[in-house]
Amino acid sequence: MCGVVGIWGGLSDKQAIIQGGCARMRHRGPDSEGYWEDEAAGLALGHVRLAILDLTPAGHQPMVSACGRFVLVLNGEIYNHLDLRVQLEAQGAAPAWRGHSDTETVLAGFAAWGIQKTLEAATGMFAMALWDRQARSLALMRDRMGEKPLYLGYVNGNFVFASELKALTGIPGFNKDIDRRALSLLMRHNYIPAPFSIYQAIGKLEPGTWLELSEQDLQQRVLPQARAYWSAHQVSRQARNDALSFDTDSQAVDALEAVLTTAVKGQMISDVDLGAFLSGGIDSSIVVALMQKNNAQPVRTFSIGFDDPAFNEAEHAKAVAAHLRTSHTELYVSAGDALDVVPGLAGLYDEPFADSSQIPTVLVTRMARRHVTVALSGDGGDELFGGYSRYVRAQRWWDKRQAVPGGLRSPLGAVVRAGARWLPQGHRRDQFEKLAEVLGAAHEGEFYRQFVSYWKDPAQVVVGAQTPATRFDEASAQGLFERMMLLDAVTYLPDDILVKVDRAAMASSLETRVPMIDHRVFEFAQRLPLDYKRRDGQGKWLLRQLLYRHVPRAMVDRPKKGFSVPMAAWLRGPLQDWAGALLDPIRLRRDGLFHDEPIVRKWTEHQAGKHDWSTHLWSVLMTQAWLDKMDETETRPT
Repeated sequence: MCGVVGIWGGLSDKQAIIQGGCARMRHRGPDSEGYWEDEAAGLALGHVRLAILDLTPAGHQPMVSACGRFVLVLNGEIYNHLDLRVQLEAQGAAPAWRGHSDTETVLAGFAAWGIQKTLEAATGMFAMALWDRQARSLALMRDRMGEKPLYLGYVNGNFVFASELKALTGIPGFNKDIDRRALSLLMRHNYIPAPFSIYQAIGKLEPGTWLELSEQDLQQRVLPQARAYWSAHQVSRQARNDALSFDTDSQAVDALEAVLTTAVKGQMISDVDLGAFLSGGIDSSIVVALMQKNNAQPVRTFSIGFDDPAFNEAEHAKAVAAHLRTSHTELYVSAGDALDVVPGLAGLYDEPFADSSQIPTVLVTRMARRHVTVALSGDGGDELFGGYSRYVRAQRWWDKRQAVPGGLRSPLGAVVRAGARWLPQGHRRDQFEKLAEVLGAAHEGEFYRQFVSYWKDPAQVVVGAQTPATRFDEASAQGLFERMMLLDAVTYLPDDILVKVDRAAMASSLETRVPMIDHRVFEFAQRLPLDYKRRDGQGKWLLRQLLYRHVPRAMVDRPKKGFSVPMAAWLRGPLQDWAGALLDPIRLRRDGLFHDEPIVRKWTEHQAGKHDWSTHLWSVLMTQAWLDKMDETETRPT
């Protein structure tokens, strides 16, 4: 895991600027720093390295190809790079290898096969930039599922890119104008989805795509259309006509175990100490079980516990670890430990990010880094195999909609919505509002967007709100359940879950890997009939059957508490003064981003215990805290 940064254009003193960007994200690569410049072309590349494969100087970046034509910076890992070396050697296209890093392998692939073929052949997580000295073109690439971040845009006519925003904001002339579209999406989802960032001038490269910038593009300040080398939507469409079929359920479990084992074993490649997060839930327990099955030594596992039993899963994790005979480390943290994390969140996440499970994620990654440099996680199982309880709740509401004749849905929804306004805040009003939403939805995606939205209408809270079209606006031939899983896989997973883990882990210089979202596992899951995901009232049915082969059923068949914190209580208690100052109506009006009235109303109702508005308030609080952080380090955004 590393950090990359680059500038292409007429900006002077690039080396000092690149070195400044590298210093701002030193946490991503504390082992070494590299700089390379093509002075004639006006391009400069920077890299900070967390050495994982080939710890020698032979793995140093930026790396120049053996032929001298290409220069590469890479953040991430190519898990199958040794297989790619074999293919290159068999074709007589391999250079005289200087070391055994994956960077050298993929660079040789680009030289021999070109970009598209190399990306299609590579299995891994990555964000890369490849400079072609001959063609004077710059290619940027991102992994299939969006594990590794890549920001890009123009600053004063210079094209810039980096792993984190903080590496770009110090560039002279950086435009700090806030994108109201991004802010509106943040209020709706509590995260900012690609291709948006909090800044108007900077975007994010979307997962599974690459773009190539020419000198003409640079001169015209054009951002070329990104090309897809892999698409979750396309995989899903193809899977509908290529569903898997098994003679027995046992065969289905065998097939799942085979594809997951391949992913897990591939992601255990490392020249440094490696372990795994273990919550005691289904997904992390499966990953650890397969790691232990394929490892002669006890796997290092890590979990954190809370004194509050309503949020503590450490005892379950400890039991699973004991059964699998891992080398387990747990850390119990107090409310004070968790609250101490809050002041640093705005700087850690670069742009407003409001999933409060970021707090325990920071704590567990810090703890793991004391013992290992790489940690595998179980993220992705819910999105791929239908594990979220909200899928069941949403399906019930959708079924009610389907029972109403099509011509009556919209007018009936309007009547229900009008009636809900006369009801006091509480469960009954929430139910009426949900019914109005489902009746008024044009299709499954629109309904699910409203179902998972926090601020349902961002225009009520964001000054100058603009809500752009997103994946949720696209109609689909899928049924609701499959549509929800796919939408989460291409929005919530890369833009919330993977962002949360990447920034928290890299802040402690810890590399995280997510075998559950290996593209081969995703493709298997898409071809899997729905009955293997949801059966007998349970989600993740097939994953459960696999886990039962390794861990007793009684140990894992329990309600999951989730990786969360008691934010509602904290906002009425130890965080009350901090939050109250950030939500002061005078300050809100002065900052000019939010309408103060709906925020103050929710804050007042929350303090009175009339309603839990913590998830709605957290997005505003994280934005206000981010503004304060920018005040400390830079000119305040507008």
